[in-house]
Amino acid sequence: MNFTTNLNPTDAENFQRAIEIYTTNPPHEKLLDLIKTGTVVEKQTSILLLDTLNSEKDAEILISNLTGQDGKVREAVSFKLKELLKKDGMLKFFNNPDYAFILFDGALDINGNICRNSINIMKNFKTNADFVEKLIPKLTDTINKLLDKIKDFDIQEGKYKVNKEIFKLYWAMEVMYEFIDFIELNDIKCILQLTSKVEDYTIREKTAKILSKNFADEQLSKLKQTLRRDKNYYVRRF
Repeated sequence: MNFTTNLNPTDAENFQRAIEIYTTNPPHEKLLDLIKTGTVVEKQTSILLLDTLNSEKDAEILISNLTGQDGKVREAVSFKLKELLKKDGMLKFFNNPDYAFILFDGALDINGNICRNSINIMKNFKTNADFVEKLIPKLTDTINKLLDKIKDFDIQEGKYKVNKEIFKLYWAMEVMYEFIDFIELNDIKCILQLTSKVEDYTIREKTAKILSKNFADEQLSKLKQTLRRDKNYYVRRF
C-alpha cells in the first residue's frame, strides 16, 4: 500500500525520508549528525530513534535543539530528554549550568507539552548548585517582567498578546513552585502579592498552589486565607 498517494510532494518526500531513517536505523553517531545538521524531518526522526547518550557532547547536541527549532523538533527533544534522564548515568553528561537557560526557555514554549516536559527535566537538577544559581535570578526577573507587561497592557487593544504573556507567566510560576526552596522569602512575597491580584484565574490558581507550601510567614498566611475565599473554585481548592 502506498501511504503517500494523498500527500503533497513535500509531505510525501518527508514521509519517505522518515521511513528510510526508521528502516535503516542509523548508528549512534549518524543519528547525532542528523540531529545536528539535518532537516526538520531528519532531526525529528533521529531524535526519536536515539536511545542513549555517550558523552557531554552528545547531550549538548540534543539539548541545543530544545529551542530555536521547528515545533516538531522541540517537542521531540523535550520527550527524549525526559525519557533519557530516567536512565542511570545520563545526568552526568549535563554539567553545563547554562542549560538552566535553555530548559527555562523550554518551560515557556508556546507548546504546553514542551513546557511540561521541560519542567519535569529541570527537576533532575535541584541538587546541582550551579544550575540553581543560574536559574533563580532568571526566573524571578522573568516573572517580574511578565507582571509588568500584564499590568500595563490594554486588554481591549490586543487580547491575544495578554493571553500569550499570561501563558508564559503560568508556566514560569510552575517553575517557581518546583524551585521555591531556593528563592528568597522577600522575593516570594513580592511576587505572590502581585500574582494574587491578576485577573486571569489560572495565575491566582498558581499563586494558591505555591502558598500551599505553608510558609512560616504571617503575610503569606493572610494571603493564603484571602485566596481561599476567591470567587473561582480552582483557586479556592488549595
